[in-house]
Amino acid sequence: MNTEQQELMKFLEQQLEWSKDRSKILDAINDKLHEMKEIAEFSLTHNLSLNEIHKLNEQLNTLKDEVKHLEKQLNTVVH
Repeated sequence: MNTEQQELMKFLEQQLEWSKDRSKILDAINDKLHEMKEIAEFSLTHNLSLNEIHKLNEQLNTLKDEVKHLEKQLNTVVH
C-alpha cells in the first residue's frame, strides 16, 4: 500500500469511528424520546393525581435534560 492509500484508509477508518459514535448517541436519544412518549401516553390514558402528575413531569424534565446533554455530545463529535 502506498502513502496515499494509507492516508485514505486512515481517513475512512476515522469516518467509520465517527459514524459509530454518532450512531450510539442517536440511539440513546431515541431511547430517551421513546420513554418520554410512553410517559405522555400513560398520562393521557390514566386518571392521575396531582402528585402522580408532578412525578411524571419530573421524569419528563430529567429525560429532556438527558436528551439535551446527548445532543451536545452529538454536536461535539468532530470528524
